[in-house]
Amino acid sequence: MHPELFELPFIHLTIKSYGLMMVVAFLSAVFIIRRLSRDITPNPQYITNAALYSLIAGVAGARLFYVIHYFDQFKGRLIEVFYIWQGGLELLGGVILAIIAILLHLWYHKLPIRKYLDILAVGLMLALFFGRTGCFLNGCCFGKPTNLPWAVRFPYGSFAYLSQVQPNLQRNRPEPHMKLSDEFFDYYADTNISGKTLKSYEDLTLRQKQLLKANDQLRCLPVHPTQLYSSASGGIMCLILYFFWKRAQKAAKSEKLDKLFVKPGCTFGLMFVIYGITRFFIEFLRDDNPFEHAWWVVYKGATVSQNIGIYMVILGFILMLIFQRMKTQQPK
Repeated sequence: MHPELFELPFIHLTIKSYGLMMVVAFLSAVFIIRRLSRDITPNPQYITNAALYSLIAGVAGARLFYVIHYFDQFKGRLIEVFYIWQGGLELLGGVILAIIAILLHLWYHKLPIRKYLDILAVGLMLALFFGRTGCFLNGCCFGKPTNLPWAVRFPYGSFAYLSQVQPNLQRNRPEPHMKLSDEFFDYYADTNISGKTLKSYEDLTLRQKQLLKANDQLRCLPVHPTQLYSSASGGIMCLILYFFWKRAQKAAKSEKLDKLFVKPGCTFGLMFVIYGITRFFIEFLRDDNPFEHAWWVVYKGATVSQNIGIYMVILGFILMLIFQRMKTQQPK
């Protein structure tokens, strides 16, 4: 876990690993989208512009989803909604707003939207591969405790550690995973709220630091590296979508568009299906997202992401059926 990679001299600005990997994800997606769209792009600058718009929309969407998801943290401190340099982004929100920005850009320039969306799907899954690696370095999106040989331990004060030493009623866990002495907590109280928070490692005494090193019972429980599961699934989905797109390209060249799901847009629809399925099942291994019981959920007691995943699968199948029945777009 390396949430901060290094600090820039003189200005004392730290480079966050999650932010850096998001940049890598963005650049990799732009690279592959430009490569795959060479035959349908009248001007490569369209792709670059669309990428820049999607980056801005993606950051805004990722922050918006995080704020909605953890709104209680911002009550009375709404100005901190804009403190994105302190962390707090959700990849799914970024993807949704980025797609909307790209759609508007393609529509404005009267470009073949469905063909670009197919290529975008491949690029997004490649971006997911790098983006989830950033989650692992940041320590967010952590998994449940497990004894599997590839389980990982996060350090004291990490997101996983904080979750394990405190109860989480939003996940139906009234007792913490592990007991930690009260000496490691700071207690606070005011007119509205009272409770305790874990002391930072820097505030611990030398004896407490030595106790953490010597006592294995005080270490973070090993957990599923769900970030790496998501990263690996992103790489696999990228390959699946690429070969599915190539199949469609071959069908178009041979004018065999009567084959199932080979028309433009079907690859994009398939992205929703396979991403929704993988996200749904990976959520069973995660231990961070609260369970959701709102009126709109399909699966009561599951997480927000699982319910969104169900909707994504349904939407993906609908899009594939609609696109398969539509006429093929003519090159511009």
